[in-house]
Amino acid sequence: MECNLFLCIIRNMMEILKNMDPIAQALVATCFTWLVTALGASIVFTVRNINKKLLDGMLGFAAGVMIAASYWSLLAPAIEMSEGKDLPSWFPPLAGFLAGAIFLRIVDAILPHLHAGLKMNEAEGIKTGWHKTTLLILAITLHNIPEGLAVGVAFGAAGAGLQSATLGGAVALAIGIGLQNFPEGMAVSMPLRRERLSRSKSFWYGQLSGIVEPIAGVIGAAAVLISKPILPYALSFAAGAMIFVVVEELIPESQRGGNTDIATMGAILGFAVMMVLDVGLG
Repeated sequence: MECNLFLCIIRNMMEILKNMDPIAQALVATCFTWLVTALGASIVFTVRNINKKLLDGMLGFAAGVMIAASYWSLLAPAIEMSEGKDLPSWFPPLAGFLAGAIFLRIVDAILPHLHAGLKMNEAEGIKTGWHKTTLLILAITLHNIPEGLAVGVAFGAAGAGLQSATLGGAVALAIGIGLQNFPEGMAVSMPLRRERLSRSKSFWYGQLSGIVEPIAGVIGAAAVLISKPILPYALSFAAGAMIFVVVEELIPESQRGGNTDIATMGAILGFAVMMVLDVGLG
């Protein structure tokens, strides 16, 4: 019964989105993912600490969602779009994927940030005198750029009228990214609370880390609508950026506390959920 209700809500949402411009669709979808980040950050108002096993499992879940989304929602359509063109069908997805990963690596090397649970001397990027709070926020903000971009590109591709990119697939991607944003919101607000910020400030900065998603989403949708030939490159670029985030941070962070089995099963569950969403809606 609950499943039918959930599907009914999604179908009603899709009917509303159908009447919107693709850029507006991307904005609404990424505002949803931002809202879920805020919901995750709001946990700081109700609890003092999150069970480490639970958090590691949720971070593993987020990694699984992003891996599945990278293939089902981004790479698979990019490969299909590349078939029958002058270039080999594998070239645009490969080029875009590598470009996305390299871009995130460059940003990761330049932007000062600190992953949760690490000491100040383990901060990455250009060395600065910035406060630990700022560095923690920037770490999650860095994650949200490829996530917002992926959702925006997916809606832009669907709006371009290509058979391999559907509105249902874009909605599935937005839901999947939203689900994995919940633990990311917690991953910002809870460490900030431990740094003795007030609950309200911890929540504020936690949700603020997701504000880049609507910005990146609108940019991604607009870019692919302006130039359809870049679609397979844009989709695979977003996939490469997301996989970089998963391998560089989410998986190591989820395994750092020693709860490897819980984090691994969380990743398996996240992958399965995202696969079902994409196949079921796309």
